[in-house]
Amino acid sequence: MRRMVLLLAVLVLVSGCARTTVGGSPVAQAPLDAGSPFDQEGSTDPSSSEDPSSAPIDGEVQGVCAKLKWTDLPYPGAKAETPPTQINYDSTFDQSCRWTTKIDNVEVGVSLRFREGRQITIERTTGDWDVKGHKVTYLDRTGEQDVEPSCVLVVPYAGGGLGIIIIDSSGKFGTVCDQGRKVAEVMIDRETS
Repeated sequence: MRRMVLLLAVLVLVSGCARTTVGGSPVAQAPLDAGSPFDQEGSTDPSSSEDPSSAPIDGEVQGVCAKLKWTDLPYPGAKAETPPTQINYDSTFDQSCRWTTKIDNVEVGVSLRFREGRQITIERTTGDWDVKGHKVTYLDRTGEQDVEPSCVLVVPYAGGGLGIIIIDSSGKFGTVCDQGRKVAEVMIDRETS
């Protein structure tokens, strides 16, 4: 008899919980590059970099950011003189800029971050290349489920460090790391200019 009463009490509890609904709304897709995979100067929290979607475009294109043009990228439609989508959006670096566009409703893009006087590192790596006498270390993130297909590259650059992130899930422009290597080649060619 006690078992029957206990079973009845459990059934009443379960049926009451089954009717409970959770309020809220779906979370929107995170903006490209929201958490920096690079080391953070003065911070150990990788999510502490500014959210690029709300960060202002600040200043004119100059320095490292002026060395890369839309026409250096594989994405169609932009003119060389078109400025980057955002400039100086990550305050943890001396310079930061990004070029993003939509291809068939998929956001693709490149971002650069530069730190003067100190190299930029990434915690994990997939490998490295020798690109025109510079060691380019990279992390291929195309197989990771929690991020967009992307490649993170770092290279010693102009007495400091350059970080490059390519994000492209369209599959139309080659692998993300090959795209990153091409951007690294362009930047190395223009390092002293």
